[in-house]
Amino acid sequence: MPLTQQLEAEFRASSQLLNAIGDEQRQHLICAMLEGQCGARVIDIAKQTNLSRPAVSHHMQILKSAGLVTAQKEGTKIYYYLNPDTAELAKIGQLLGDVQAALVAYRQEIQEAEAER
Repeated sequence: MPLTQQLEAEFRASSQLLNAIGDEQRQHLICAMLEGQCGARVIDIAKQTNLSRPAVSHHMQILKSAGLVTAQKEGTKIYYYLNPDTAELAKIGQLLGDVQAALVAYRQEIQEAEAER
């Protein structure tokens, strides 16, 4: 498979996670969860981040769909946890390495073309 097709496939496979971590509010939530206690409710995260509860709930659902967050219901309360075991993060690491390799090859092609002129 040509490199560009491989990269396009990797981007497609990682698009949900890239979208989830690409939003500044969700980045803020991830950092807040890393600093906070293990397992937090929306109301606690909202207080910690100065975001509204509906906004936190919305962002947590996106992070959950992307596999970065898990939820555990205890009675009427839902606790959210960061998921350190997501295989999606490894895909992002591979994608970034492949993008870097493609850019190095691209730069080399440009340098060779300029040298031939």
